[in-house]
Amino acid sequence: MNPIEQILTDYPILILDGAMATELENYGCNLNDRLWSAKIVLENPDLIKKVHLDYFQAGADCAITASYQATIEGYRERGLTEEEAISLIGKSVRISADARDEFWANLKDKSNRPKPLVAASVGPYGAFLSDGSEYRGHYSLSEDELVAFHKDRIRVLVEAGADILACETLPCLTEAKAIIKVLKEFPGVYAWFSFSAKDGYHISDGERISSCAEWLDGEEQAAAIGINCSAPEFIDSLIKEVGSQSSKPIIVYPNSGEEYDAASKTWSEEPSANSFSANTKRWHEAGAQIIGGCCRTTPEDIAAITAWARK
Repeated sequence: MNPIEQILTDYPILILDGAMATELENYGCNLNDRLWSAKIVLENPDLIKKVHLDYFQAGADCAITASYQATIEGYRERGLTEEEAISLIGKSVRISADARDEFWANLKDKSNRPKPLVAASVGPYGAFLSDGSEYRGHYSLSEDELVAFHKDRIRVLVEAGADILACETLPCLTEAKAIIKVLKEFPGVYAWFSFSAKDGYHISDGERISSCAEWLDGEEQAAAIGINCSAPEFIDSLIKEVGSQSSKPIIVYPNSGEEYDAASKTWSEEPSANSFSANTKRWHEAGAQIIGGCCRTTPEDIAAITAWARK
């Protein structure tokens, strides 16, 4: 059964975690690197486990693995063998599962929350390029070439035991269609599809998100549809657009509200205009059932969601 469906049958909301990279940087990691947090899977896996535990303790019902930029090609460019790359991609799932199992075993009161899921992050082709393409989406690859790019990594993540795939920051419907093609080879495996958005109606390459929702609504293995890694001010409209064309659960985990410069790989220090937690409550009331945070959000942000969601 669809693991998201199972949880939402018993609970009104599924709370995701927040940013991995922000927390790793807070612990002293330098992520100005093409591999981003996937580098830390290689260098300091215990620190990734610590961040997962921080989010579970804040109330998260789902850990997203540090595999967003973990690809066989990316690790090979770093000088690793294919076997080593495959091992590290699988390790990202095992780190999350170990953190989840440790947290759950030590949690005394399990009455008001589900056992957390491990969602294996499947970043877009643009993340591998590390040039900001995931916010443009105009790749030079065909759908079949995107199938070839995603197939091996998805196989490794599935075989490592992920509960669900997090196909995230997708800038174009073509990439979502390619991933659906890959999923057909893994019956019984579910994935959520969350897009990066340029405004309240369109994903990054200019396609209407309502068109993406309409297409994915007919795909059984698409467990949820929504938006991540986008500005909070677009989310209300995007929820309405997705809900107008799909009955699937809506997932939202936007950025904190700061602006990212892909060229310098830095964030503005402008604070979010509104309280993140107040926004999340409004998004839930608008129809989003799966809510968390993306870039620059913290365990404190997730705890703030937990505070109103589990009263």
